[in-house]
Amino acid sequence: ILIVLALAVVCGFEAVNGFHDTANAVATVIYTHTLRPWKAVIWSGLWNFIGVYLGGLAVAFTIVHLLPVDLLVNVESSQGMAMVFSLLGAAIAWNFGTWRLGLPASSSHALIGSILGVGLANSVLEGKAFGTGVNWDKALEVGLSLLLSPLLGFGLAAILLLFAKRTVRQQELYQAPVDGQPPPGWIRAILIFTCTGVSVAHGSNDGQKGVGIVMLTLIGLLPARYMLNLSDGREQVAATREAAGQLATFAQQASPAAKDAERESHEVESLLEGVRSYDALDVEDRWRLRAAILELDAAVRRGLERRGDRLSDEEREQVRVLRRQLTAPIEYAPTWVLLMVALSLGVGTTIGWKRIVVTVGEKIGKMHLSYGQGACSELVAMSTIGLADSLGFPVSTTHVLSSAVAGTMVANRAGVQADSIKKILWAWVLTLPATMLLAGGAFYLFRVSVG
Repeated sequence: ILIVLALAVVCGFEAVNGFHDTANAVATVIYTHTLRPWKAVIWSGLWNFIGVYLGGLAVAFTIVHLLPVDLLVNVESSQGMAMVFSLLGAAIAWNFGTWRLGLPASSSHALIGSILGVGLANSVLEGKAFGTGVNWDKALEVGLSLLLSPLLGFGLAAILLLFAKRTVRQQELYQAPVDGQPPPGWIRAILIFTCTGVSVAHGSNDGQKGVGIVMLTLIGLLPARYMLNLSDGREQVAATREAAGQLATFAQQASPAAKDAERESHEVESLLEGVRSYDALDVEDRWRLRAAILELDAAVRRGLERRGDRLSDEEREQVRVLRRQLTAPIEYAPTWVLLMVALSLGVGTTIGWKRIVVTVGEKIGKMHLSYGQGACSELVAMSTIGLADSLGFPVSTTHVLSSAVAGTMVANRAGVQADSIKKILWAWVLTLPATMLLAGGAFYLFRVSVG
């Protein structure tokens, strides 16, 4: 029952994400009369589904590793389950609330805020200095990507529209569509292409966040089966063992006092000596191996942060490859997990989309979205999100697309609706602190009540 409930909550988060965020992908094609609403929504849902499969797992585990290492090590305990339900409950509540108000807030921000809230509450409960459990370097990296991406969206979309007006002198492209008239064939093809691209990018980037949370849930409820990738064979086992030894050497080069890295490296090497597959380990040794991999990776990261300048650029790149090799057994997802998340995101896209679409199409600018504005906004959003996905950075489809639309309105001298922009900005600003309080409070109350 607990497994079904947990997976249903994760699917619920992805479905809400689908109709909350993917509305941005279809807003431009609907408001430029490129596609009828039902066709646009079904088309976008299909490509969101495909995007989950094309995205890889870099974003998924960038999100997961915002959590404290001690929670990741003990995810099978009651505190691990409290973590999963608290952060998902807070993210769903905020997403659903902003959707009801028609505000294009960020699901990425909501999930990241929830994770940070759990990390902060955990540091208080463990008697540590406030905030010590949070991976602040990773949080800063993620925060910068979330901050810079809408600024890029605004600026690049404005520049692209100005460039288009100089080079493509068809005035009807920069005016509101007349009587529901669809755009010229070539611009319609661009709009459909960009809607597809944004949908794929959204499915890839946001779908991975759901995949990461599903894996945390499965490790907590069915640890013997999912704490390690049991399908890995001798080659991967040997690669993990070799990476552990080499990483300890690099950690000591960066910081001679890195005894924790050496200790965890020996643990990994001893557990895998003579082992042909992770399936051959008993449950207790699987837990020990998972914990040692997490602790070793964290120790290497800490060593590089303190004295990484002792290594050359080539050596730092080698460390990056070795860390990926080391964590491969714990950073994976079965095909059925990808399918479940893809279905949830795709189905969610087809329902509840209208509130956000109306906001993006009618309430950002003072004039109706033109063909040129729609094409420029979607091109920039597709490119920005796709680039972030390839780099493993979680960004907000909502922020990028909404900012791009606002940028084209300013560039087109149409102006923006100040009241609507203020509401959207307040939703953006409040998302992180609100979800941190919701998730941190829920986690704290759960731990205190069962402790």
